[in-house]
Amino acid sequence: MATANTRVGLIGLAVMGKNLALNIADHGFDIAVFNRTTSVTDEFIKENPITPGKLIGCQSLREFVAAIARPRVVVVLVKAGPAVDSIVQQLIEAGLDAEDIVVDAGNSLWTDTIRREKEYAGKIKFFGSGVSGGELGARFGPSLMPGGDPASWKHLEPIWKAIAAKVDAKTGQPIPGAEPGKPVQGGVPCTAYLGPNGAGHYVKMVHNGIEYVDMQLISEAYFLLRSLLGLKPDELSAIFSDWNRTELDSYLIEITADVLRQRDPRNKRKFLVDVIVDAAGQKGTGKWTASNALDMGIPANSIAEAVFARCMSAIKGERLIASKKLRGPTIKKLRAGTAVIEAIRQALYCSKICAYAQGFQLMREAQKEYNWKLDFGTIASIWRGGCIIRARFLQKITDAYQINPQLVNLLMDPYFRKEIRNGQDDWRKVITLAVQQGIPAPAFMSALAYYDAYRSAVLPANLIQAQRDYFGAHTYERLDSPSGEFFHVDWPAANRPELKV
Repeated sequence: MATANTRVGLIGLAVMGKNLALNIADHGFDIAVFNRTTSVTDEFIKENPITPGKLIGCQSLREFVAAIARPRVVVVLVKAGPAVDSIVQQLIEAGLDAEDIVVDAGNSLWTDTIRREKEYAGKIKFFGSGVSGGELGARFGPSLMPGGDPASWKHLEPIWKAIAAKVDAKTGQPIPGAEPGKPVQGGVPCTAYLGPNGAGHYVKMVHNGIEYVDMQLISEAYFLLRSLLGLKPDELSAIFSDWNRTELDSYLIEITADVLRQRDPRNKRKFLVDVIVDAAGQKGTGKWTASNALDMGIPANSIAEAVFARCMSAIKGERLIASKKLRGPTIKKLRAGTAVIEAIRQALYCSKICAYAQGFQLMREAQKEYNWKLDFGTIASIWRGGCIIRARFLQKITDAYQINPQLVNLLMDPYFRKEIRNGQDDWRKVITLAVQQGIPAPAFMSALAYYDAYRSAVLPANLIQAQRDYFGAHTYERLDSPSGEFFHVDWPAANRPELKV
């Protein structure tokens, strides 16, 4: 039986779990690890005999619990859903007590985290933390989004701040990850306490929703460039590399350039992107974001459109049949000039600003719903490094909320107002081109619709309210009466069909 001398424990040695465990050990923390399949644990320990912190493999949960110093901090990386509840119950049976902290580091639904904190109170302290950055992020520095009991955070904080990605204090730019066993020195860690119960997992969900639309916008820019200009993937790669030296500088733009230059391993004369089926998968967090926006009445239409775009891509068989029967414009190739390329870049940036505005608008409403006090500048700052949506312009979002913590929408910030003003002519031209040529660009279009609706003092909803009152007596407000005062018209019988009983 192992003695209680490790600082932290980790359960779940799939790729993310292994890499996060090694990251923790690299920073000098002794760590106990457990996997349901014990051979996985044995192999992991065998493959990593030397780390700055000791890796202790455990064969049973009782041995695992006994190996961790109290109050125990146990990081759980298992599939979201029932598996989390199952492992928590097993840990309680194995000896965890009311002072021990279980950190769910998976992609759990935030309402499950709220429920679990209440359900396990008095047995253990349940804590939720979003983790973003994929396999490399877990190994060399992810963005970490913790939420739960503040007292529990004090025990987790030194570990999370040590293993998180780091950014330069002055520029906000990510500091490259070091080699195994030599963690990054200095810099600002990409983690911060976000709030109680499900706040961390909620912010991670919104991050993933933004990730969906970010990827969709980039794919639409790629498709427009290819369809309108007839460029080859390696030529497109060069364009995205150029864009990555502008305000679009981001991890997703960087990897897009890499993806587009990759040759097909089976046939080096082809590019890999040209042999990949155009049907995108999804794990559900984007759907959660869109669904929650609907529940709370927040217009996150671009995030929802990105989810629908993946759904449309998935019905590949139907699209193949429809492509033979449904007709649209014939795409006319344009001359590959810098003006068109720059216009698409501007359209991408303007759409991206609107997408992030929707995500932050959603979090602003959620804090009222769940009685959180979210610091949006801090959230933007911990997304600057480690996570999938890390980007240069997140520093601008951080700055915007530091200047005005009460900012109601990113579009109202002076910097972003100026960027949209400078780019919107090109944005509109690109969308016009897409419509005229029959090229689908749903996220570009929905982002512009969001912008135009948000800047409109008057929308056609007055007619909708009149219709609702006509057929359902739902009432309406008047412009010439105080807000909150409702009216109903007994609509004239001559204007409505006779009802027969």
